[in-house]
Amino acid sequence: MMLVRHGAGPLVLAHRGGDLGHGENTLEAFAAARALGVRHIETDVHLSADGRVVVSHDPDLARCFGIDMRIGQLTWRELAELRTPTGERMPLLSEALVAFPDMYFNVDAKAFGVERPLLEVVERHGAADRVLIASFSESRLRRVRAMSEGGVATSLGVAAVARLVAAAQTATSPTRWRLPGPRQGAVAVQVPIRQGALRVVDARFVAAAHAAGLAVHVWTVDEEAEVVELIGLGVDGIVTNRPGVVRDLLDARGLWAEPEPPSSRRSRQGARD
Repeated sequence: MMLVRHGAGPLVLAHRGGDLGHGENTLEAFAAARALGVRHIETDVHLSADGRVVVSHDPDLARCFGIDMRIGQLTWRELAELRTPTGERMPLLSEALVAFPDMYFNVDAKAFGVERPLLEVVERHGAADRVLIASFSESRLRRVRAMSEGGVATSLGVAAVARLVAAAQTATSPTRWRLPGPRQGAVAVQVPIRQGALRVVDARFVAAAHAAGLAVHVWTVDEEAEVVELIGLGVDGIVTNRPGVVRDLLDARGLWAEPEPPSSRRSRQGARD
């Protein structure tokens, strides 16, 4: 299963690879995060015109590649020819999984219809224990869970997150709260600190999530004061554009240890079995 917390401190998830001098969601960005000792990548996927699962946040190519077209209009071969201003290209998810076998990937399934191709990539590379699939789309997450038969970890859906927020605010004891209905196969709840004027992540929210058996991953956090506050609240993961800064803040508190790679976890699990 995807590592959702490590040791005494929260995971550091490099947002789109982290702002480390490389184009977002590129193999170079992922390598830079790994060089820091960060083994968790937050990333996003879309589908090319020929059904390949490509790594990109935006559905179009304007911001990162300066082209007024959508990803779904071009084949993978055509997309592979494009370059960012810093000379990097859009990778396939399969390339990232092969290039970084010792890293974990939190994958936001952005595109309609990406569910089956995405799961096929994960299965083909034996990566179910190092991938967590997230989405703002409840229906997309339901399809992922049904197709994988619970074999791939997911985040909690938006409607269930709303119930969790409400329960955290109103329950007499959030530490005794249980999520109504099934957990939907989710292992983590991934939320911002605030949603508009509403404070989402506080001590009661973390307690309610943990009572429901869910890790709490918070996005996207770049301010040091907020990182320190979240560490104090006991969150399980911090999604950030500044992975080196968050790592150093954890290290200064004796909470940083480089997460063990999936292969080591598999070996330990096999020994126990």
